[in-house]
Amino acid sequence: MFKKNHLILFLPINRGMEKKFKNKDLAVRLGVSGTLVSLVLNNKADQQGIRKDTQEKVLMLARQMGYYDSVSVKDEVSPTEEKPGVLAMVVPSLDDPFVNQITPFLQKAFATIGVGFSIVTKDPDDQRYDRLIGSFKKFFSGLILLGDTADDNTIRALKATDYPFILLEKSVKSLRFNTISTDSFAGANLVINHISKLGYKNILIVGDKKTILADTTAINDIINAIVQKPGINRPVVVDLEKPEAGCEIDSVFLEKFLRPPYRAEVMIIMNAGLVYPLMTLLRNKKLRVPQDIAVISMEEGAGFDLMFSPVTSLRKPFSGMSVKVANMIWSEVKNSGKGKFKRQVNIAPELVVRNSCGTI
Repeated sequence: MFKKNHLILFLPINRGMEKKFKNKDLAVRLGVSGTLVSLVLNNKADQQGIRKDTQEKVLMLARQMGYYDSVSVKDEVSPTEEKPGVLAMVVPSLDDPFVNQITPFLQKAFATIGVGFSIVTKDPDDQRYDRLIGSFKKFFSGLILLGDTADDNTIRALKATDYPFILLEKSVKSLRFNTISTDSFAGANLVINHISKLGYKNILIVGDKKTILADTTAINDIINAIVQKPGINRPVVVDLEKPEAGCEIDSVFLEKFLRPPYRAEVMIIMNAGLVYPLMTLLRNKKLRVPQDIAVISMEEGAGFDLMFSPVTSLRKPFSGMSVKVANMIWSEVKNSGKGKFKRQVNIAPELVVRNSCGTI
């Protein structure tokens, strides 16, 4: 006979053999009480005020120990589906460097908790996407909306049906949603502190015309960080058309900032996709990096460490971010999209210093 609310966890070993785990086994591993474990596994943690990160740790270890793959115990109700199915990330483009860089980490994080992972591309010009929103629930247990895919129409459609979803690299100030983002302000301070130590005064910020609106917050964070450094001049912000493959950037808008009287000493590039075209432009203009102008990218890109002047860049915390994403969306699925507490998690990036910005 099993006591009421007493759950048994199973971990398959060898062939056909099972090792039983009780709540206290989980509790010992995590350093928490058996009561806390029971509350989490019975969907009563929120009512008792148990912290979300603690709930996630319990559920993560329960998944790893085989609880959700075990045979149901009589009179017990699993806190989530026996087979939660597949979770999907909706992305604006498969060409986005962020998508390519974080995907392997997300695959690993979801594999750890035994959940499938898929990617859906949203074409802003494709009206069929709007009609698909209502059908997502048939295919996916929950959604991760990346960046601008979290538009008002999509959010309203998902929220109306209590569909489990979270936002990645996107924040909506007017409403509270579960969001995970890179800490833009922390990244801006890392970059500007490094520039200040190097003694640069004139800064040129370069963005992509297509994404300049999305970059507004990050650019403002850079400007605010500069204001705190007396001795650095107010930066100049320029937005450029990203050239087609094999084409060069139109240098007309940059020319006056690369030569006296202003002459930028350091160029902060907002988008990884602009780095290679701009480095090519500087080389064609006979401007040496970093001797004539330093270069720092606010995004890490493939091959930055292999370029002629390896590029200093901000590296996003893909591993930690992916674990947070997996735990947060899983928590939403567990609560059928009706979780009371919404969290906004910001994770600081890392500044990877290479030759392109010079040395202190």
